[in-house]
Amino acid sequence: MEQIIFHIDVNSAYLSWSALEKLAHGSEVDLRTVPAIIGGDMAKRHGVVLAKSIPAKAYGIVTGEPIVNAMRKCPCLLIEQPDHALYGRRSDELMQLLANICPDIEQVSVDECYMDYTPIRERFPSPMAAANYIRTRIHDELGFTVNIGISDRKVLAKMASDFRKPNLVHTLYVSEIQEKMWPLPVSSLFLCGRSSVETLHKLEILTIGDLAKTDVSILTAHLKSHGKTLWEYANGIDDSIVETIQPDEKSIGNSTTLSKDAVTREEACHALLALSESVARRLRASGQVAEMIGIELKYHTFKKVSHQTTLQTPTSGSDTIYRVACMLLDELWDGTPIRLLGVRSAKLLSMEEPMQLSLFDLSSASIAGTGKSASVSHISAQKEQRLEKALDSIRQKYGAGAVVRGSLLQPGTEKTS
Repeated sequence: MEQIIFHIDVNSAYLSWSALEKLAHGSEVDLRTVPAIIGGDMAKRHGVVLAKSIPAKAYGIVTGEPIVNAMRKCPCLLIEQPDHALYGRRSDELMQLLANICPDIEQVSVDECYMDYTPIRERFPSPMAAANYIRTRIHDELGFTVNIGISDRKVLAKMASDFRKPNLVHTLYVSEIQEKMWPLPVSSLFLCGRSSVETLHKLEILTIGDLAKTDVSILTAHLKSHGKTLWEYANGIDDSIVETIQPDEKSIGNSTTLSKDAVTREEACHALLALSESVARRLRASGQVAEMIGIELKYHTFKKVSHQTTLQTPTSGSDTIYRVACMLLDELWDGTPIRLLGVRSAKLLSMEEPMQLSLFDLSSASIAGTGKSASVSHISAQKEQRLEKALDSIRQKYGAGAVVRGSLLQPGTEKTS
């Protein structure tokens, strides 16, 4: 039985999620319906475009360009600063809804994932019917739209989800690539970046079809192994599978590109807090704790560095992960402006697995009335775990925004009683 893969991608995720949040707090303007972007600082007009509305796209505004350029194209442009804590919560809601429909999903970013259609194929008359059911449920229950690509190859499912938007389902099976994909410019091909496009244009390779028909030795001569990868994708060659999250998942992490470079410890730690909460929620949802925590930095120079440490007591607690992440930041960061931050947990264990205490732990404290020894840190970890589970229950019952850290609230969102 041939595999069928869905690629599910939120339409303008950051902008959609910010728009819904503003509407929920009484705004009369839906950012999705006017020229609007997410990114930068409205007062200082700096940073880059992280997401754009369809009306903004009509002005030629593109993701990644400087805010000042976008403002020149559209002087009436609305600019909303990103809220990464909000985006983490919305992402968690989406993945939980999808996991309830089909357990075999592979999350690849905050706003997109792959799904293996196999476990649910008996419930639907066709893959298209299943995709439309998923698309409609997301809109009805969460309020935003997605595009879904359907294919028998992973890379083609990704390509299909990038076809005409928003809120649509497209197919791109291997048998359809000549008709649907080959006429597209090479810049539309997955992983074909600006530098590769320039090289291919010099070789007079303008469309994906041109690329597919080119001798692969010519491509490898100019683009090395990446040239072969692009040739394979252009021909629909991809044997990768949906890598679903299993109980023995090796790591759980999250990263974010900042709307403006972090230049102070406070700015970096604020982003680390939102990332730590997201990682902690995913750990608890999977019933796991982490023995290792690591962080990743990408500087504005695009240099990447990382650092990690092993914990004495495994955790799924937001506070613990955040404290460790900040400690690692202090040890790693050289003061260079930070463009991207990531937090990752590894060496995962089941929450049900007995935790081994060190000799130091065993001698550091005793639990009153039991005659058994345990460390203060271990007891604190258990208390933190119970608190986090209680907060998760509140969010599940009353919504992701029912309990939010005060430090993650955007200016002007503080609640009064």
